[in-house]
Amino acid sequence: MDGLRVIPTWRSGRERLYVCLPDGRNIAWYDREAARVNLLGADREEDVLEALGPFLTGPVTVGPPPVPTPAELARLCLHPDDDLAPNRPGEALLIALDRDPGPVRPFRPDPRRRALTAEQAVGEALDRMDGAGVHVLHSVPLPGGDRIHHLLLGPGGLCAVHALYARKQRVTVADPLVGLGRHAPQPLLHRLRSDADRASYALTAEVRPVLVLVGASRVSVSGPPREVRVLTDEDVAGLAGLGGVLKPADVEALYAMARDRSTWARV
Repeated sequence: MDGLRVIPTWRSGRERLYVCLPDGRNIAWYDREAARVNLLGADREEDVLEALGPFLTGPVTVGPPPVPTPAELARLCLHPDDDLAPNRPGEALLIALDRDPGPVRPFRPDPRRRALTAEQAVGEALDRMDGAGVHVLHSVPLPGGDRIHHLLLGPGGLCAVHALYARKQRVTVADPLVGLGRHAPQPLLHRLRSDADRASYALTAEVRPVLVLVGASRVSVSGPPREVRVLTDEDVAGLAGLGGVLKPADVEALYAMARDRSTWARV
């Protein structure tokens, strides 16, 4: 096999196994979810399949990479600094904490770390839905310092998902107010609707706001909130079951637009 190496990578929750020459050049990759081995040169097919042998989980299609769609070509033209797809759940908070960790207070934890815990929990649940026509973006920046925690794009439409840390607390929702434990209620639902409206304007498509309560001990909702869907972190997987709104080509086109940072600069 002339020293071929197999290197696993993850991108947007999807695994790829790259087959590389000793000098680091890629000559093929295996997309496990699509059950396809993409070859950059047919002359190394036997060597590539031998190298991937221990990793193959069943029958695979072997051939040249598929021709990229117009949406995929548009994504390839993005400068890395303008591409939001690599953002991790809680990306903005991770950067802020890295720049300014804040003082260590054992009995007064930094609220940013609690917020990060919530965003990571919800983000990881959403990332498990990535693929099969569903895409997820994290920490989508909005002008003025605001951001959308998670943007879900799939056959069921577009959702702006906000994660709220509520571990072992009772949550009361009385539109537009959201109360945590004994803390004074805040008009959080106003913000969620506003963020979703801004996203709708940027993408020229309907974006629905979703509030996810992470770790809440009890949730009380006095009447269904207007336009906002309220879930617990255990219910996030149910968003994958939504369908019948967008065609696959529409999802791909919207994803190409949404991952471009410049899309959000004027909302």
